[in-house]
Amino acid sequence: MSDTPVIFKRTKVKIKTNQRAREESVQDAQEQKFQSIEDEQSPSAIASKFKNKARHRAKPKPTLSFGAEQESNEESFEIKKSSLSQKLTLRQHPTYSGGGEIRTLPSSLDQASVSSLATSGPVYDETHLNELRANTPSSRSSRLKGNAHDDDSLTNSESGDLVMESLNDFDARVAAIPSQSFVLAAKEKRERLRTSGVASPHADEYISLSLAKRDEEYQGPHPESRLMREEDDLGEGDDDFAEYTSAQTRITLGKKARKVEAGRLREEMQDLIADAEEVDEETQEWEQAQLRRSGLNPDRDPSAPTTTPIYKPMPIPTPTEIPSLDSTVKRISQVMASLVTAHAQNTTSISTISADLVQLDDRETELREIITRAEKKRSWFADFREWLESVATFLDEKFPQLEQLEDEHVSILKERRDMIRARRRAENEDDLSMFLGPLPVAPQAGPGELDEMGRILPRLNPEVVRDDRQSARAARCALRRKNARQDDDEEGYSTDATLPPSDAADFLAALGQLSRKRDEVLSDVMANEFKDPGLGIGLRFAGWRKRFDDSYTGAWGGLGLVGAWEFWARLEMLGWNPFEDLRTLDSFHWYNNLYKYSRPTHSEEEEEPQLGPDGDLVSAVISTVVIPRLSKLIEGGALDPFSSNDTRRAVDLTEEIEVSVERNNHRFQILWKIIYGIFQDAVNDMMSCQDPFLAQDKPPFHPEAISARRRLLARQGKLMTNILQWRRHTNSMFGIDEIVKSLLVNCMLPVAKTGWEVGGEVCIRRVAQQFPIELATPRTKAQLGISDS
Repeated sequence: MSDTPVIFKRTKVKIKTNQRAREESVQDAQEQKFQSIEDEQSPSAIASKFKNKARHRAKPKPTLSFGAEQESNEESFEIKKSSLSQKLTLRQHPTYSGGGEIRTLPSSLDQASVSSLATSGPVYDETHLNELRANTPSSRSSRLKGNAHDDDSLTNSESGDLVMESLNDFDARVAAIPSQSFVLAAKEKRERLRTSGVASPHADEYISLSLAKRDEEYQGPHPESRLMREEDDLGEGDDDFAEYTSAQTRITLGKKARKVEAGRLREEMQDLIADAEEVDEETQEWEQAQLRRSGLNPDRDPSAPTTTPIYKPMPIPTPTEIPSLDSTVKRISQVMASLVTAHAQNTTSISTISADLVQLDDRETELREIITRAEKKRSWFADFREWLESVATFLDEKFPQLEQLEDEHVSILKERRDMIRARRRAENEDDLSMFLGPLPVAPQAGPGELDEMGRILPRLNPEVVRDDRQSARAARCALRRKNARQDDDEEGYSTDATLPPSDAADFLAALGQLSRKRDEVLSDVMANEFKDPGLGIGLRFAGWRKRFDDSYTGAWGGLGLVGAWEFWARLEMLGWNPFEDLRTLDSFHWYNNLYKYSRPTHSEEEEEPQLGPDGDLVSAVISTVVIPRLSKLIEGGALDPFSSNDTRRAVDLTEEIEVSVERNNHRFQILWKIIYGIFQDAVNDMMSCQDPFLAQDKPPFHPEAISARRRLLARQGKLMTNILQWRRHTNSMFGIDEIVKSLLVNCMLPVAKTGWEVGGEVCIRRVAQQFPIELATPRTKAQLGISDS
């Protein structure tokens, strides 16, 4: 034994209810096992067992219970035995053998052997072996051993009661071996009964398959049919095992419910695992002590010697010397100093913690304010987003109508331009035919032009048509001189872009109808914020900029405002022809509203208010709305290249746009190129008109030849003046110099040479006064009479 003292310590562990319940279930199972072993050998127990089974089968337990059955079946108080006591009882049982096995009782007293319980097994001597050989049958029994407990021990009497057969008859019937003739007779009788289909239950050969009477056995809810129905599952004993099956399981619906159910299952599994792993140390220690006391420890090696622990007391510590007064005072002083230091540190910590608490309170207040502002911001933006969606729906419905009206306006201008261009070309051909001769008339190959009824229209005489055009031109010139009070206007120098009275009336009617359609676009709108953008999107975006400046600037709110304001700007400019309506851009409402919006702060001391964070939004609208609209109008025929007023108006418009938009702007460059294309088309049309006449080289005599040549040169000179005026504004961009040279060399000089002495030289000298010297070649200078000095 070691010198270390043995100390006995009793550990107290809390036993859970489920652990004790599990031990009690194990004890009940073992007691049932021992009871079954005892009852297996008793014939009376077998009879009572089957009788109870038949009674329960005849009267099934109902599903519903009203309390009376529970009160009658209350469990009686039973003494619970521990596992150790059960083992001791098992050892004392007469059927127990060493090693934990249970011996089966013999079926007869002849096979039983009287032996002491202390012996480990039966003694196989010569006498016992002879007895075993005598009792062993030499052939197979007439009845199956598996049905011995069903057919051999029990029979049905005529009154329906179970009658126990005597053991002697049982043993005699088991030992009897039927002969071959008996077996053949029994087989023939069974075949005869099977064929006839009649069998008497009271006959000696009748073997009942059930231990209860047929009329007393429960036949189910539908005795007339053996088919099972859905409702037959009720009352079949499923409720008894509902705890161990899925009978009480509910199907969870929803993600949250499934999550809760899964958590509950996990907790139950964890509890079961914890219960299985739990060890009751107190109970285990008590059982081991009882085993040691009884001397029946199965784990101990029998050959190992038994040892008894020897109690050894704890050693007494060595006595220490009593401290002196000085050392005690010194130690107390040190403790007091450490306490003072600790107090100072704690005071400092308290001050620091107090300051931290104040900071945390301030931070909490600040965070609460941030959260409050964030919530207000969220609610405001939610309202703002909903309003923007309504504006988007409004624009999706109205924009197609606006675009359709804009295309209609452009088509009206194109139709007027085509009419004026055709009449002007016809007048030029008339003047060319007077001093260069008419063009030869080509023979008509087809049937000619047809009217609405399919009849061939007679061809008009060219001379008569020419006289009619000259008369109409003279009338228009007289009316224009009368209205403008210009008697000294040179013939041919006027633009003469006036439509005939009937066509002019149709043109004005089309413009009036277009104006009415424009007013009908917003006729079904009742809210003022959708009628006037200054009351709608202007106020909304201004509130956004004022409340949340950082998000407004980061989201480029100004450009969003311009995109939404585009509809109202285009609707206001619908029907506006800048070459007839001399209103400037700053006269429109959208211009004034955006100008004020772009300058939110206005001081009386400052002449020009400062721009806001968005910059000048007017320039953005001009770039995205005004310039594309002007490009379509000019390309559709709003600009007349032969009109000096239109040319001056084009120069004024481009200068006004240039104040807000830079020259290198992409859309601005496109506008200039379109105006350049208008002048180029006019020069090309003039060249294609006179080249066939100049190719004849057979000038006839006509009394109106001189005046016709002067009119033609006057028109070409006016076109030259307009092109040079545009060139001075654009600084020779897009090849405008080539147009000037082509008009002078290919159009004016050939016509002037046909009548140089009778008016051609005068017209060329007039052009030479304004022709740029840097564009004239030496030959052109000689023809124009321009000196190098």
